[in-house]
Amino acid sequence: LTMSWQAYVDDQLVGAGLTGGALLGHDGSVWASKNFNLQGNEGANLANLFKNPANVFAAGVVLGGNKYMGIKGDERSIYGKKGATGVATAKTGQAIIIGYYDEKGQPGNAAVIVEKLADYLIENGY
Repeated sequence: LTMSWQAYVDDQLVGAGLTGGALLGHDGSVWASKNFNLQGNEGANLANLFKNPANVFAAGVVLGGNKYMGIKGDERSIYGKKGATGVATAKTGQAIIIGYYDEKGQPGNAAVIVEKLADYLIENGY
């Protein structure tokens, strides 16, 4: 991979139509972000949630200071929504991708953008 992690967030997430996004390590540490700021232990909590992703349906997921209702939870993807906003997250071999959309965004579009980047990272060993 030749682009920086920040470039992936800027070009492949926000540039593709998301309001904000971030790339994290499996420990929840932030590698890059734009228009989306994790608070406290949110990154680590998301990383832990991927160990038992079905828990998102009962507990929701808190990212960027907002609690989202869980609408998808499996080993690869965790999605949440709050009103007309939401997050789509995906786990790859080494990274966790977060895509955030505001009320102008579409949940399905956010999922496609995040999953497309996840596929690309996985294909390239990340």
